[in-house]
Amino acid sequence: MPKGVVRRVHGGNIEIAYETLGDSTGIPLLMVHGLGRQYVAWHADLLKQLIGRGYQVTIFDNRDAGQSTHFTAMGQPDIGRLLERDASAAVYGMDELADDAVGLLDLLGWQSAHVLGVSMGGMIAQTMAIRHPDRLRSLTTIMATTGAQDVGQATDAAMGTLLTPSATSLEQHIENSVVAYTVLGSTGFPLDFDYVRTRSAKEWARGQRDPSASIRQVAAIIAGGDRTSALAELRLPTLVVHGDADPLVNVTGGRATAAAIKGAELLEVEGMGHDLPREVWPRLFDRLDDVVARGENPRKAA
Repeated sequence: MPKGVVRRVHGGNIEIAYETLGDSTGIPLLMVHGLGRQYVAWHADLLKQLIGRGYQVTIFDNRDAGQSTHFTAMGQPDIGRLLERDASAAVYGMDELADDAVGLLDLLGWQSAHVLGVSMGGMIAQTMAIRHPDRLRSLTTIMATTGAQDVGQATDAAMGTLLTPSATSLEQHIENSVVAYTVLGSTGFPLDFDYVRTRSAKEWARGQRDPSASIRQVAAIIAGGDRTSALAELRLPTLVVHGDADPLVNVTGGRATAAAIKGAELLEVEGMGHDLPREVWPRLFDRLDDVVARGENPRKAA
């Protein structure tokens, strides 16, 4: 699998594991995944359909996920300080995660790209747009939030899924994933447990058993703070997608994101939870094609 050095931090090289799919002449689309997720977690059929629509897709592991650089030696942030939303507990922040992704664009030779992020990946994509607006042709942020404390809050049950002790076997890892999906998944669409089991097995097979990794990513989200005012300065085609049944990032987070970004379009999906049901893909792809077209034709977007 490809790996490339994209950034230096804490005196060491950061390696990002990635894969690029589709024709080299396709429209460049960088896809950023969420908390603890590896790039093999993207549904294979979803990627195939995007490629079929003319995209060249790059997927990757964020730092502290999959086979990208892990910060294991930095240990686990203090949970008490995190619960108090103390940003100083973080080993790194959203800025570093965003800059890693921009470094990957450099490695790929992509001067700019359309960027789609889900959950934490949506927050990373937002931060990319804030810090490096010239590198994004369009922004699509899915089941994400602005970082403001009065929107996008999780239910107690959803938060509980993040606090489940790390698995010590493949079987336990799959079971934990199924339990979490039962809590976080859509209420208005069928739950695809076969996909979740397959995804979990793929991630387990890639190794990197690091119980503290996701906690460090959670700390980065907290350290990211409230992006609302910075989002208001953006001037690029933006699509915001959110389910009204999302228990992990309440739909108010998506609504606030759309309200903050001038001209952003909001696709609010009834019955969608913290997942991307296959039944939603046609609507998502059509709206994505539209925002991408505006990003490819700035005069039309204006």
